Amino acid sequence: MAKTSSNGSYFPASLSSKTVNGATKTITDYVDLKRLPEFAVLSKQVTAVVQKSSWWDCYGVDMLIHLISALSWLGSHWLLASSHPGIYWLGIFVMGCSHAAINLKAAHMAAHDAVCSSKIWNRVWAFVCSDYWGTFSADVGHSIHIKVHHPHTNIIGLGDSSTWRAPFLPRFLYMFLAPLLLPVLTPLVALKELLEGEPLWKTARHMLIAYSGLAVHIYLLISVSGQELYGVLLTIFLSRNVLAIPYIHVNIFQHIGLPMYSQKHRPKRIYQMTTGVLNLPRNMILDYCFGHSIISCHTEHHLFPQLSDNMCLKIKPLVKQFCLERGLPYHEDTYTGRVLHFLNNYDSLMVNSPPITKFVGLQ
Repeated sequence: MAKTSSNGSYFPASLSSKTVNGATKTITDYVDLKRLPEFAVLSKQVTAVVQKSSWWDCYGVDMLIHLISALSWLGSHWLLASSHPGIYWLGIFVMGCSHAAINLKAAHMAAHDAVCSSKIWNRVWAFVCSDYWGTFSADVGHSIHIKVHHPHTNIIGLGDSSTWRAPFLPRFLYMFLAPLLLPVLTPLVALKELLEGEPLWKTARHMLIAYSGLAVHIYLLISVSGQELYGVLLTIFLSRNVLAIPYIHVNIFQHIGLPMYSQKHRPKRIYQMTTGVLNLPRNMILDYCFGHSIISCHTEHHLFPQLSDNMCLKIKPLVKQFCLERGLPYHEDTYTGRVLHFLNNYDSLMVNSPPITKFVGLQ
């Protein structure tokens, strides 16, 4: 039955009806294709907003955030030179947040050609932000994230977020302790993926760029912060762990536990993205360090991955209204709600194989 909100907006009944096979745990989703809205309709509306937006909205806001992050990262080296414990830990926090903003937010945007209008410069920034600043390969990120995760979001065996599962770990260890190994695992995973799936020259290029960046970082911590080598390694480890736990959390919260489809029975793009993606609420630290497209506008990002973080935020009201008015799902939950959900349902979400949703379009 159709519903009307308090402000008079009209929300039609759901486009689908689901049945569950108790034996196989397979979910069959029957969707009325005649009522399923076309992605082209939403795309036209979003394109109109983008065309009316200024350069500042499209790129400038995020460029300013990236610049502030780079300057904050440099400034944190002077904070770390202090003998006062409070100022030292402030330096760790500032370095960790600014490093994440460059290595995660800026690198993510560059991978999607969203930092600027030039594909060449986006490629350059991808190497700077990912390889040089974060010791993770932009080539590996492109292969995993751009070629697989985005086009095959929540498709079993492809973009089903299985790389984030560690079924051999108990829930509290996985959720709150294992993420602290990320500073050590990140460069090792990059090398492993490069050696297994990329030409040798790409591995050599990554190592040259990545370890040049790490060498400069070590030099600054020694010459500016006045640290010994053991202190340098501890500082890098601590600073890169400032947001390691929420980084793992947001990567599992926003896809795992939502409908997973087989390649054979995958839905149309607009239904795939709206059923398989979840938005978290606005958060000042995570918005700044991870970006709107990863936190509060993840659905918008999966529908329009080429848009900058600021533009994802700008089109969010339009996308949400479009989905709700046409009976499409628009998943939202709080950070605390997702933490509790994963802790309470860890076995079914992170240990066992997820149930498959079979999409059946009704003409």
